Amino acid sequence: MLLFVLAYLGGVLTIVSPCILPVLPFVFARAGQPFLRSTLPMLLGMAATFSAVATLAAVGGGWAVQANEYGRYAAIVLLAVFGIVLLFPALSDYLTRPLVSLGARLSQSADQSTRGGGSAIAASLLLGVATGLLWAPCAGPVLGLILTGAALQGANVGTTLLLLAYALGAATSLALALLIGGKVYQAMKRSLGLGEWLRRGVGVAVLVAVVAIALGLDTGFLTQASLASTNVLEQGLVDQFRQQKTADNAGAMKSVVMPAGGGGSMAMTASNQMMMSGNPAAMSGNSMMMAMKPKGVAEQLPVEGQMPPLDGAVQWLNSAPLTAEQLKGKVVLVDFWTYSCINCLRAIPYVKAWAEKYKDQGLVVIGVHSPEFAFEKNVANVKKAISDLGITYPVAVDNDYAIWRAFDNEYWPAHYFIDAKGQIRHHHFGEGDYDQSERVIQQLLAEAGKTNVSSDIVDVKATGAEAASDAANVQSPETYIGYQRSENFVDDKGTINDAAHDYVAATPKLNEWGLTGNWTVGPEQASLNAADGSIYYRFHARDLHLVLGPGADGKPVRFTVTVDGKAPGDGHGVDTDADGNGTVTGQRLYQLVREAGPVGDHTFEIRFLDPGVQAFAFTFG
Repeated sequence: MLLFVLAYLGGVLTIVSPCILPVLPFVFARAGQPFLRSTLPMLLGMAATFSAVATLAAVGGGWAVQANEYGRYAAIVLLAVFGIVLLFPALSDYLTRPLVSLGARLSQSADQSTRGGGSAIAASLLLGVATGLLWAPCAGPVLGLILTGAALQGANVGTTLLLLAYALGAATSLALALLIGGKVYQAMKRSLGLGEWLRRGVGVAVLVAVVAIALGLDTGFLTQASLASTNVLEQGLVDQFRQQKTADNAGAMKSVVMPAGGGGSMAMTASNQMMMSGNPAAMSGNSMMMAMKPKGVAEQLPVEGQMPPLDGAVQWLNSAPLTAEQLKGKVVLVDFWTYSCINCLRAIPYVKAWAEKYKDQGLVVIGVHSPEFAFEKNVANVKKAISDLGITYPVAVDNDYAIWRAFDNEYWPAHYFIDAKGQIRHHHFGEGDYDQSERVIQQLLAEAGKTNVSSDIVDVKATGAEAASDAANVQSPETYIGYQRSENFVDDKGTINDAAHDYVAATPKLNEWGLTGNWTVGPEQASLNAADGSIYYRFHARDLHLVLGPGADGKPVRFTVTVDGKAPGDGHGVDTDADGNGTVTGQRLYQLVREAGPVGDHTFEIRFLDPGVQAFAFTFG
């Protein structure tokens, strides 16, 4: 809320500055003229200029989200530049002099047009454009600060609302100027000194924040902010709609169950699933599966609807952008996934095998990467993941959940099967039923007129984290560490949120977890502030995975793993050795335990030898 207030005040202050004075006489000259023919066109012209500048700045700044760590440093440098510009207004005037000159010429042209009997509407519209350009030295630093800070987090609803707050602040000042006229004009002149000192104070604050970010001292500003959390507002509206739709269609698809591979079976109503989380997928990595008998391929597959557009991806990987119209005549499999989701990782070997086996017979596989955690919005991370996983089919990077919402999807993984006419004919949520899914592909290819379609089933032998779960022995659920969705913390009082705190060890019961050392627990993750901190968990499963990432500086973090106080030996995962040693080098899922003997209740602990690690969620298999 504070950021929105500051953005609003920033908009107000931009008009209370010397750069706007040259255009105010032209503005006041129209204060008594008809609103529709004079004032409204002027405001529309100004809004159009503002929107164009903001759009260009947002597009130009969005690279920071997709860049690697060096891109982040470049964005920090830009923040420092904006801070300096706020501190020294003369520098701002110099940098924006070309825009101001253009604005002054347009303003004079608009005035001459009016006096010469020209169209009042056209002149007012031109004056609005001039106002926007003359605003440049004032709006530039504050607007740039908002946009560059957003570039570190990614384009999202929060950024849009900040820009809206800024525009509303500017509009408030201009509206007062139009309503009260000369009195406000004189008051503005008297307040210029205060306005400039406020700008300089903001500039100093920005530079201090830049130093804190660069040194990794920040715990909540910009870099530590959750990208995914900015989607809570928009997803809340979607969830409201879906809950109403569920009520209107009660009984159609009322019960869902968690597949055992995700940690046992748990039935819940469709309305309850919406309340599990503010995240775009309430079911998260432990995807839910519909409790219904799959359609047999011998039956006629129903038409579930038309394939929606594939618009809105921020980028396409392995392919140019694809459209639903382009895909007519092809059988299409759309796979919603995210790279740190264990259920998605275990399904991907089958999706890859189908893509390879049927590509010459008309099957097109499209992976839609819809992120669960903030770091999964980083396109560089997604590129590395698809390279590591050997994915060669097209992947749409759906950071804004545009395709997710077009399909009205709610699950990871989710498979939608589309026929050659562009009709959705089958869907499957969660892991499993791979043979059935392949039979659907074969049937849709046959319907499309393909001959000699193979009738056998792929034989997938996945290894590591992609290997099938030991479903019968999983008794531990997916567990989030960030406070937004955490459960079963060993202390009934819970974690100390958004603040550094020293945690001490306790004795966990089955499926309880805890922390030791100095941690800051945020909405998505817990961040270790000093070396020699640990996370422990009492679990029952063959496999234990933990989603981890290095700190903001990207430095590797060394760790050691123990099971019941001992090195894991033959029970180590692919990301640890027999002595339990490993290193966090990137933001992804780490397999830390794969029990070699009988599965039972065990106490797992991972101790980090270096500070900075971020821990997100446990999953089991």
